Amino acid sequence: MIRRQIVPALLMLAVLTVGLGIGYPLAVTAIAQVTMGDRADGSLIDVDGEIVGSRLIGQGFSERRYFHPRPSAAGTDGYDGLASAGSNLGPSNPDLIAAVGERVADYRSENGLDSTVEVPVDAVTSSGSGLDPHISIANAELQVARVADERKMSVSDVTDMVREHTEGRSLGFLGQPGVNVLELNLALDAAT
Repeated sequence: MIRRQIVPALLMLAVLTVGLGIGYPLAVTAIAQVTMGDRADGSLIDVDGEIVGSRLIGQGFSERRYFHPRPSAAGTDGYDGLASAGSNLGPSNPDLIAAVGERVADYRSENGLDSTVEVPVDAVTSSGSGLDPHISIANAELQVARVADERKMSVSDVTDMVREHTEGRSLGFLGQPGVNVLELNLALDAAT
């Protein structure tokens, strides 16, 4: 009697394990490779035969000659893909308020802005993942003068590069247009 129940149960376990544990992932991987191979492989960016990053994952840039990404709460030093997470601090949390205040002052100082210039929120707060590869157009525009000065380029040339690396809304209506920081910084390196 028990054998009549155990044998079919074990057969179903084997069939479902093979079908859903091996067959389904292989089928999804094959479809992804055929329909969107670059994205399925992580949208990796290759420079002279070396992988320098992914266009989907933010990286920390702190040198003045580079555009700076959003702050990251992923890991203790930020930009740790294995610790992807936001800070989980609410808008009334004193630690977040103090951190944002410091970041605003640092941002203004680094970019030579006076106290009347409004600092974009994405310049002083981390994203939900802590690894957002994009910054807002306003954030990029406020960094143009610093980057142009450091690289001995004209402001108009750097502004043109920002425009070239500005991406529209996802699916044409989701989110806001943004600038991919890694791609922009790599283009600046290639140009200078």
